Amino acid sequence: MKPDFAMTQQEAEEMQKDLRKIFTIVRLLEADAIPTGDICSPKECKCFTFWKKSHRCENCTSRKALLEKSQKTKLEFLEGKIYQVISRYLEIDGNPFVMEMVSELDEDAVVDNEGREALIKKLTGYDRELYIDALTGAYNRRYYEDRLKNKIISAGVAMIDLDDFKIYNDIYGHDAGDQVLNTVVKVVRRCIRKTDLLVRYGGDEFLLIMPDIVENIFAKKLRQIQENIHSESVPGYNRLRISVSIGGVLTGSETIESAIRRADQYMYQAKNRKNMVVTETESRQSMEEMTAQKAANSKKEKILIVDDSEMNRAILTEILGENFEILEAVNGQICVDILKEHGQEISLILLDIVMPVMDGFAVLKYMNQYEWISDIPVIMISSEDSVSTVRQAYEMGVADYINRPFDAKVVRQRAVNTIKLYAKQRRLITLITSQIYEKEKNNRMMIGILNQILEFHNGESEAHVLNVSTITGLLLEKLVQKTDKYELSWSDRLLIINASALHDIGKIGIDDRILNRKNKVTREERNITKRHTLIGASMMENMGVYKDEDLVKYAYQICRWHHERYDGKGYPDGLVGEKIPIASQVVSLADVYERLISGEKTGSPVSEKEAIESVIQGKQGAFNPILLECLAEIKDKLQENVKADYNGKQNYILKNKIMKDIEEYEQVNSRLMEEMSEDVKREISSAAESPVGGQNWKLHEMYDD
Repeated sequence: MKPDFAMTQQEAEEMQKDLRKIFTIVRLLEADAIPTGDICSPKECKCFTFWKKSHRCENCTSRKALLEKSQKTKLEFLEGKIYQVISRYLEIDGNPFVMEMVSELDEDAVVDNEGREALIKKLTGYDRELYIDALTGAYNRRYYEDRLKNKIISAGVAMIDLDDFKIYNDIYGHDAGDQVLNTVVKVVRRCIRKTDLLVRYGGDEFLLIMPDIVENIFAKKLRQIQENIHSESVPGYNRLRISVSIGGVLTGSETIESAIRRADQYMYQAKNRKNMVVTETESRQSMEEMTAQKAANSKKEKILIVDDSEMNRAILTEILGENFEILEAVNGQICVDILKEHGQEISLILLDIVMPVMDGFAVLKYMNQYEWISDIPVIMISSEDSVSTVRQAYEMGVADYINRPFDAKVVRQRAVNTIKLYAKQRRLITLITSQIYEKEKNNRMMIGILNQILEFHNGESEAHVLNVSTITGLLLEKLVQKTDKYELSWSDRLLIINASALHDIGKIGIDDRILNRKNKVTREERNITKRHTLIGASMMENMGVYKDEDLVKYAYQICRWHHERYDGKGYPDGLVGEKIPIASQVVSLADVYERLISGEKTGSPVSEKEAIESVIQGKQGAFNPILLECLAEIKDKLQENVKADYNGKQNYILKNKIMKDIEEYEQVNSRLMEEMSEDVKREISSAAESPVGGQNWKLHEMYDD
């Protein structure tokens, strides 16, 4: 991950430009200009010229910041004025600097460090953590929105999309998905310049901006990235072979946002064939020609022959060697070692049964344990032809069984047919997965829009919604590993994760004055708030032609019953135990846990450990015992994955500040109303009764009745 203090010259200039909006003076000091001795002297320290001092500088924050590679703050007095000085260590294009930020304070001003840092973040985002993706260390989407979106520069712009990323997560788990993303970023950074920008644009999409690059070098660089990613191994997952689809354009007199839309189109052209690069120039060529060229350059498919008989291996190599690359293993253990090294590069295994060290059935057991048998077909070739042996082989997943002595043509044809069959199966899985992913992408987009509306209405943070979805996914993943009681397919889990983002959508029908009230609400107001479960369910029931869609059905369950409790003490229906749909149970637990760690439930955030203990001990109500076990077992993953641009604690602080602003606004507004003339008051009252202005009042009255 890129350190917080490392940046390019361009980034440093942008930072100084923004900081000058806040600070009286901003200057950049080279390391050589800062003495590292205990006490500075007038002859060697530029601070004396700058501050017009005649005495020694005994508290040089810039020296301390340089030595400790940190940020230091002090107050400086000069000619009856008070200055706050912040010295921050930076590395610009690999060279050490210290940035000094100086602001003049009023004599009676009292500003603590936390308040100043919060102000700086709010005004300029100078804290670069705001713009860094926590997982990969690349820039995040917020950086694109704030700094790049509307820029007009001469550059190559590329969209990089991971092929089949959902499959990695579904088959191997989220840890594998994280490793894939980090591997991609590592490879891309090896291929690009310091001045180039890499942004994690979406979950599995990256934006690459390469300023001042010519067309042929840009296309060559994108192909280098694509090839290097495909050949790179993923740490801990040698069976994975990453592929990316890349679309690239050169900007004209347009914004980066406009260039991205064009690059996105070429990326989808590349995605039709997978693992390809399509640029504006190349798109003029036919995709058939590009595919044919790629096929001509590709290597032969690999077949692994596993047999302890040298003669048998030689015969099979003679039969198949002309059309395939042959790998050999003299026993099952060597076969497993080769599988670990080559993984899915192997198109077919021809496997004997009786071998020393590890026999054929032991190899099949190993392949089933690590799920290789579904991706790499196996043909048994053996003289063991008893019914029980053949039945056992098929039960363990072999694609075909050939008895010795064998016919050369039969072996060749069966090998070709099996490889083709599995290749077609993989293409179908990829096609279906892509279709489901596109549908899911549209669902996520629409749900995101609805949650933006809800956030505007009642201040429900986007981070809360994202974290609840993440926790829901982790709980579901662990749940299906522990029990098959609920029969949740991966597509069901995907729908529940998406629907979880709508759990509080019913709050849009609650008066925002009740939702956002800082002081304690009354029992009547609490009962009004509880109606959000019924309002959300009603919204799902009234979806018209979409009400029978699985996503809407799950959303209905979650909206209505995510406040039910396993012992029947929840609301609105007091459901008990397994009468509560499992989707509602999971989201309920995720919602409670997230509100504990963010501080929205207790008034102050608690640690992940304290939150889990509180839930398991029943302090937050009763939950399904199996789900509590799942929560305890995923505690490490929760710490790693429950992240957003603002974490829960930051959201809690920010929300309190917003509430304080609202309270101050209401006080000012109340005074203004007292001072207004009766004519002005009548005009305001008339506006409030209009269809738009009176909407919230009517909703409040309807549910209050």
